[in-house]
Amino acid sequence: MSRLTVFTTRCALLGAMALSIVPFQSSRAAGVLTVAMTAGDLPVDTGNPDQGFEGFRFVGWNLYDALINWDLSSKDKPSDIKPGLASEWHIDPANSKRWIFTLRQGVKWHDGCDFTADDVMWNFARISDQKAPQFLTQQFALSRAYLTNYDGIEKIDDHTVAIKTKFVESLFPYDMAYVLMVSRCRAEALKLDWDAYAKAPSGTGPYRFASMTPHERMEFTPNKEYWDKARVPKQDRLIILPMPEAATRTAALLSGQVNFIEAPAPDAVPVLKKGGMQIVTNTYPHNWPYILNFTRGPFTNLKVRQAANYAINRDDVVDLVGGFAIPEYAEVPPTLPYYGHPVVYKFDKDKARALLKEAGCLPCKVTLAISTSGSGQMQSLPMNELVKQQLEDAGFVVNLDVMDWNALLDVSRSGVPKYPNVDGMNASRGLLDPVSAIIKPVASAYWSPAGSNWGHFKTPEADALVTQIFEEFDATKRMALLTKLHEYESEQALMIFVVHDLNPRALSPKVKGFIQSQNWFQDLTPISVDP
Repeated sequence: MSRLTVFTTRCALLGAMALSIVPFQSSRAAGVLTVAMTAGDLPVDTGNPDQGFEGFRFVGWNLYDALINWDLSSKDKPSDIKPGLASEWHIDPANSKRWIFTLRQGVKWHDGCDFTADDVMWNFARISDQKAPQFLTQQFALSRAYLTNYDGIEKIDDHTVAIKTKFVESLFPYDMAYVLMVSRCRAEALKLDWDAYAKAPSGTGPYRFASMTPHERMEFTPNKEYWDKARVPKQDRLIILPMPEAATRTAALLSGQVNFIEAPAPDAVPVLKKGGMQIVTNTYPHNWPYILNFTRGPFTNLKVRQAANYAINRDDVVDLVGGFAIPEYAEVPPTLPYYGHPVVYKFDKDKARALLKEAGCLPCKVTLAISTSGSGQMQSLPMNELVKQQLEDAGFVVNLDVMDWNALLDVSRSGVPKYPNVDGMNASRGLLDPVSAIIKPVASAYWSPAGSNWGHFKTPEADALVTQIFEEFDATKRMALLTKLHEYESEQALMIFVVHDLNPRALSPKVKGFIQSQNWFQDLTPISVDP
């Protein structure tokens, strides 16, 4: 029996199982967009979501807005930020650690209340002030990585706020694009009962919450009064379903249970094309690496890190995922303007083994935390098994510590202080802006759990470059410094670089109008579904 036949049979069986578990609502109903996510559960809907950036993609950015949003309208260039609930922002000319945000007027929450500066003040207290009655530990944990430099907020008037930072940061507005605003009006009407709020959330986003069946499905309807009239959804209803198994997602699409799936398995693509499905891909700022522990263990040695990078046959990994990736030799893909001229770690098993011998670590035992699936994790288990084999061929002894996606995200957020025996973890990274892409992984100011420097990397050179970047407000000069930092991190073999995803999705032929942006987030509002 051929590999393709085996896959088709497996899809059919899993599809039957999926249909018996998840309440069926045909995606053939006019205007209903039904999405199968890679997430193992529904993202939380009380503000910043869990389940990684997939949570933002399907819940966060649908229900809510931030002060600053993302422009997801183009497939031809990397996305950048644009005005959201703030119509404008600028640095205070008298104080480079104070940012003035002019708030958008005429915006209403889904519950009908007006959006004002008091809502912004209340939201920041909710995620940062443990003495505030609305403080929510869950949201503090999910927002913390974006608040490392946040040092307080003040109300100037009903439509203006000032946010203070701990240190000068010319790129600070990017962090504000990840802090979602929830309705104070709704939360206070529910007496700050966040369990009750989760069943009736209220934001300012393009979709309104309709219903939820825990662990199974969440449904949304268009917000016809959305402040950005160009982004009022064109569907009648949006339904999201968690389906971590690629074969299950494929079977659900072929059977008509869903009409939009994330990350189809490479083996499934011929079957999907034969069934008339659309396969959509695009480059985007993503990397699929192993983030390393710099506090103890083998990866504190540069030669071991270099050896691991030379041990990876990236072309084989690309083949494994059906060509839906490109080899990764540095953190960001060549499409980003600060790529520069990083080290190219071409596959060389003999060189890898020689480096391990020089480092006195042959064989070299390491424990790597990995997930079964998840946002941006691609085909996590088979890819990790292939990398394990490649590393072991070069002289490593690899223990894979397998867990679900949310558990791995806890490892990521908590950092090495809580998980000191993990030598590295495989967590795909959203490289949406230079701060999250190349600054936070090396700056000591962002050591976990206060920030996303998970492995506690620190060198005087990296910290000095970061300070220069943050204090440089000239975009051209700052770009040159960013390029220098990216090249430095490549020389340091900061991570085990593997591949950049091409972000494949499969859509029913009835799905029209989807523009796949070069971003982890996607805009679902232009999509229509033929009956």
